[in-house]
Amino acid sequence: MERRIIPTARPLQGKLVPTGDPVSIPGGTFVTLTQALGGSYTVIFNGNMARIEGGDGDALGLTPETLAFEPPADGAVDAEQVDIALSSVFDPEIPVNIVDLGLIYARRIHDGRVHIDMTLTAPGCGMGPVLVDEVKARVAQVPFVRGVEVELVFDPPWSRERMSEEAQLELGLF
Repeated sequence: MERRIIPTARPLQGKLVPTGDPVSIPGGTFVTLTQALGGSYTVIFNGNMARIEGGDGDALGLTPETLAFEPPADGAVDAEQVDIALSSVFDPEIPVNIVDLGLIYARRIHDGRVHIDMTLTAPGCGMGPVLVDEVKARVAQVPFVRGVEVELVFDPPWSRERMSEEAQLELGLF
């Protein structure tokens, strides 16, 4: 964790965790950076946790992370690039990406359209729409993607057994 002041005068826009409600953090406010993974940031300010989009990293005094992909020569969507984009999305409270958390149930690519079935660690998670929007935005950055659909599914229910061994080790669950 790192305490820092927002160096800009402009307010910083984010989403409250875990509700996903929009929040504006005034410039010059002290925040505690708790997570900077996959190009998004989690901060604590005035006792509230908020998720900040990667493009606003400069407002935290950080260099924004961006995804960059080499377009495949065949003009088709590269499934591996889609998986890399998905792996760049992190839960704001857990330092593990959504793929290793086991939140991605299926990924299908057809005619430049990507359809993703994903779940949440808890059905009532207010961050669900925020994570869905981030998945759509990240996957849309893959060359030749013409559309992204994300369906939240809860059957089967998520459990920690869906996590990768690496994620379980990272979280001390082994």
